[in-house]
Amino acid sequence: MRGRRSLFAILVMVLCLFVTVPGSAPAAGTDAGLDLTAESAVLLEPISGRILYEKEPYKELPIASVTKIMTMLLAVEALDEGRAKLEDMVVTSDYAAGMGGSQIYLEPQEELSFKEMLISIATGSANDACVAVAEHTAGSEEAFVQMMNDRAKELGLEHTHYVNTNGLPAEGHYSCAYDQAIILREAVKHPVFMEVSKIKEYDLRGGEFKLWNTNKLLWWYSGTDAGKTGWTNEAKYCLASSVLKDNLRLIGVVLAVPETKGHFRESMKLYNWGFARHEAVKLAGTGETVKTVPVEKGTVTEVKLVTAGEVTAVVPKGEKEAVELQVELPDTLVAPLEKGRAVGSCVAMHNGKEMIRVEVVTADAVPGASFLDQLFRVTEGICR
Repeated sequence: MRGRRSLFAILVMVLCLFVTVPGSAPAAGTDAGLDLTAESAVLLEPISGRILYEKEPYKELPIASVTKIMTMLLAVEALDEGRAKLEDMVVTSDYAAGMGGSQIYLEPQEELSFKEMLISIATGSANDACVAVAEHTAGSEEAFVQMMNDRAKELGLEHTHYVNTNGLPAEGHYSCAYDQAIILREAVKHPVFMEVSKIKEYDLRGGEFKLWNTNKLLWWYSGTDAGKTGWTNEAKYCLASSVLKDNLRLIGVVLAVPETKGHFRESMKLYNWGFARHEAVKLAGTGETVKTVPVEKGTVTEVKLVTAGEVTAVVPKGEKEAVELQVELPDTLVAPLEKGRAVGSCVAMHNGKEMIRVEVVTADAVPGASFLDQLFRVTEGICR
């Protein structure tokens, strides 16, 4: 009898290995109905950072000119921090003018504005402009490359190492699809990056030199608003790009695609798959007032609380009714309060699972009231 029970238990365990539990979702990229020729690929939902699809996402590969996303990210961060201005005139060094590959043929000592250098990188994939911007921003390309590697570490990227600013073949220069998706996720937060990335064509030097954007998805795929191509014999065809449709932004990266124009075709496959299966449910915009709460011991008696970012949940199509907003906030606050102080959260929930959590912050500063002000307020309240 005991032997029969043991045999029955074994049979049950074997059956469990082959039975799929209803409603269980496969891991990203598993049984996704996608057959990509790219050696490595990622489809990322940037609000939450969730991977919707992956194929060898951490495989370390040469990335050619996709490198320039990090170069441009550091450039626009320098603008935000006041270390550079769009109207700065960037002087071309002999070294920058000597770059090969795709370029705008800068002459030694030629000057272009910082903005036109950025446009040349984003649109024309100019290797010489990359070096010129790096030297203007950090003093040398070597110092700028160190900044690139430091920034990758700050973003928690473990499979990226830069040797130059433009992706020309070099030993030890590599990244992976996941890391590039994260870098592009950071870059699309910057308006200047988005402005130069979506330019399809540009007349440089007063129209003497025509630039055409190498990212053909700008023409071929509706909603494309950013991206960077790359190609070398070692890296093959690569593309990191961003598409926005119906409030849903997706970031796609394909690396080491063997065939000409294949990086565009494979990216479109990723996006078609992603937009067909997912939708965005926007619950609150950035800076939207969530609640007004009383303030004790302040110069004013109440303060507005606003979202620090967009509260949007990306869910499988047809499941938006299962999304709800949970607000976690205090009933009162005590002054002094600085503007932008985090005091709570807005949480998007889907079928009981947290999808994204966004901080709620004070809309204005509230200085502490003086003792006399507080005494007057109490007295006034009693007299009423």
